Amino acid sequence: MTRLGVLLSGRGSNLDAILRAKDDGRLDCEPALVLSNRPQAGGLAIARQHGVPIQVLDHRAYAERQAFDRAVVDALRAARVELVALAGFDRLVTSQLLAAFPERVLNIHPALLPAFKGLHAQRQALEYGARITGATVHFVDEHMDHGPIILQGAVPIAPDDSEDSLTARVLAVEHAIYPVALQLCAHGRLRIDGRRVTIQGPLPSLPPPMAWLP
Repeated sequence: MTRLGVLLSGRGSNLDAILRAKDDGRLDCEPALVLSNRPQAGGLAIARQHGVPIQVLDHRAYAERQAFDRAVVDALRAARVELVALAGFDRLVTSQLLAAFPERVLNIHPALLPAFKGLHAQRQALEYGARITGATVHFVDEHMDHGPIILQGAVPIAPDDSEDSLTARVLAVEHAIYPVALQLCAHGRLRIDGRRVTIQGPLPSLPPPMAWLP
């Protein structure tokens, strides 16, 4: 199995979805390390419950972003990680991490990129008056929420939606598509051509109501 490292800063709901997908046989990855830059991150408790090794590297202890990322790379390499998933990780990564794991660092973002980048994407969608939002899994580059897109799932915005209600529905889509994208990457089935990502071989099944478009 591909050895997976997960970087997180918060409650870890996407980590939980990844671990459940692994347990259900939908993800052929071995969780090798969960690393957080925040000692109180809730995701660390989820990792402990599943017996996944954890490590905390407080970014505030490092004078510069590059030095922090070098420490992250050292930790991932020590755990023999082959694929990296950002799951609510609140730090922009640098070339240190990307060079160590070329085309092997993925992120999940709660919007249909390139719309509504950055923090509070659901709030941005509501304030803009969007009718549809969703979630995006993409390869990571040195720019925020910018790398080539792997999978997206759409979520209609209801007239009476609050930020909380919309966030909950978007989160369900995140949990559905992130393990699928990680599985494709782990099996070497993603090809990057500029900004376009193509899937080699048969398309995997998606949970309803999502479907592949022709």
